[in-house]
Amino acid sequence: MKIKKAVIPVAGMGTRFLPITKSVPKEMLPIIDKPILQYIVEEAYESGIEEILFVTNSYKKCIEDYFDSNFELEQRLIDSNKLEYLDKIKNIYNKVKIYYIREGNLYGSGYAVSLAQAFVGNEAFAVMYGDNLMYSSGKPVLKQLIDMAEANDCSVIGCMNIDLKLSNKYGMIKLNEDGTIKKIVEKPDASNSPSSLAGLGRYIVKPEIFDYLNMIEEVNGEYQFTDAMTLMMQEYKFLPCQIIGKYYDIGSKEGFLKANIEYALRDNELKDEIKNIINDISQVIT
Repeated sequence: MKIKKAVIPVAGMGTRFLPITKSVPKEMLPIIDKPILQYIVEEAYESGIEEILFVTNSYKKCIEDYFDSNFELEQRLIDSNKLEYLDKIKNIYNKVKIYYIREGNLYGSGYAVSLAQAFVGNEAFAVMYGDNLMYSSGKPVLKQLIDMAEANDCSVIGCMNIDLKLSNKYGMIKLNEDGTIKKIVEKPDASNSPSSLAGLGRYIVKPEIFDYLNMIEEVNGEYQFTDAMTLMMQEYKFLPCQIIGKYYDIGSKEGFLKANIEYALRDNELKDEIKNIINDISQVIT
């Protein structure tokens, strides 16, 4: 099987970042000079993805505008001979084919992914959460999952060992004796966690997932994607892919700020000044 399509749900309200998310989607908050979502699209492109479906809503039209061309801006950059900036904005939409479907009602991640069935067809595909940022200095994180899925002809979940004190923030993975995934336990406390292995916002799933998305029950007004995967695990193989890279939960303020600082420290033009700023701040605070 070949993975060439990705689904990115971006319809969530981003309540932890209010009031800014009243008008700016959390996925469009910047990490230095690019929105979070652009980093995720670039990860998909660098992993061999050719087509992306955003599952969005009517309040996030700026996402569609951002990943579209802007003739007036491009012409002004040409006229002013600022061609380095022209390349930056054209690269946003030239890399992959991007499609959109709007989620009329916010019924959770399972419902959002179910809307992608016509786009996906009978192919295995990637699911990438729009508030989970992954950094890798080597092979892109999604590519790590794709390679495992294609080599084993099965579904794959990106995961990482975490401190069990944080298990109540993640879907924690229980393994079978053969190393395949038995089930996902959503946000257990440390004493009830089946392992220290946390599922992150990267998945490769076979198209049979849509059968199971039709079977799951509503919980607190939402249908959860992890519930469908847990059902599917009873009949189909899922493997854990322990990612090589850095994970940022951009849905939290702490994760967002940490990502901005660390990405700036990796930037050759910014790193020295950022170190000076951090040093100055730390001296003032202490």
